[in-house]
Amino acid sequence: MGNSRVTVREIARLAGVSVATVSRVSNGTGQVSEEMRRRVLDAIEKYGYRPDHLGRALAARRHGALGLVFPGLSGPYFTELIQGFESEAVPARASVHILCTHLREDSDDQVLEMARRVDGVAVVGGTISDPALLRLAEMVPVVVLAGRGPETVPSVSVDNAPAMARLTRHLLVDHGLRDLAFVGNPDGSPDVSERWAGFRDAYRELDLDPPAEPVRVAMQQPDGVLAAERLLTGGAAPQAVVCANDEIALGVLVGALGRGLRVPEDLVITGFDDAPMAALVAPPLTTVRQPIRDLAAEAARSILTAVDAPGAAAPDSIVLPTEFVVRRSCGCPAESPTGGTGK
Repeated sequence: MGNSRVTVREIARLAGVSVATVSRVSNGTGQVSEEMRRRVLDAIEKYGYRPDHLGRALAARRHGALGLVFPGLSGPYFTELIQGFESEAVPARASVHILCTHLREDSDDQVLEMARRVDGVAVVGGTISDPALLRLAEMVPVVVLAGRGPETVPSVSVDNAPAMARLTRHLLVDHGLRDLAFVGNPDGSPDVSERWAGFRDAYRELDLDPPAEPVRVAMQQPDGVLAAERLLTGGAAPQAVVCANDEIALGVLVGALGRGLRVPEDLVITGFDDAPMAALVAPPLTTVRQPIRDLAAEAARSILTAVDAPGAAAPDSIVLPTEFVVRRSCGCPAESPTGGTGK
């Protein structure tokens, strides 16, 4: 049995070599003379030294693992991110450790502790604080996924604001609507914050006054049902509901249909993401298609590149394009992908 009390430094002293030489012999990597190799192997055999996982990782500066940090795991969006991340990590023989913080007060500490067990971390935007991101980047390569952090930390995101402005202009200009409600909570979510900004930009470009506040709900389908109750119960309902993601939009659709409203004749509904269900509901959902798997795959590639080239400059931030997908929920007669987010 291995002797866990014998350290790599003691083996190096006994063999008369450096710690790095012991690590190279133990891991079978690097160039070591036959005479030095024999001395190290003799000491290892005599004293029963067996390097533990942490020791091997520190010696090689590799754990063979990447971290992926989410605020939670509800809904298909995070499933798509995981699959995209694994599409790059698995071929590189890196396991994926997933941490869901649920936005607890100790989220920063949880992620910093995770960094001791992985070679690099992708953090969904808004999950931990900027000071924690900066500290994390001092420990391992870091990429902010679906959001932006401090300027020195690279990110992979989509063109949220231009994409939402394009969709909103379609409703304002092509359909002549004016009373639009935005549903989603920008607080703490870089994605939703940018989409809310794009929604308001479209109004201002046309010299129109945008709504002062969004309808603040979380990002799941039941929250969309709740938003429909707030918007459609009493008072004048909006002409259109512009949702921060497809799950909210599907919930609003359920709520509207449950009240006997016709979509889009009585109420226009749009989403963002182009989740699989968006094309299957009746009516199919007008939305913005974002490359969710590509987002995570790009993040994993950036981290793996940084791990393989320690000391190299941090990779550039990446902004991926989206595609505006027109379906019948906005009042258009048929699906017509318009492509991109141009004006």
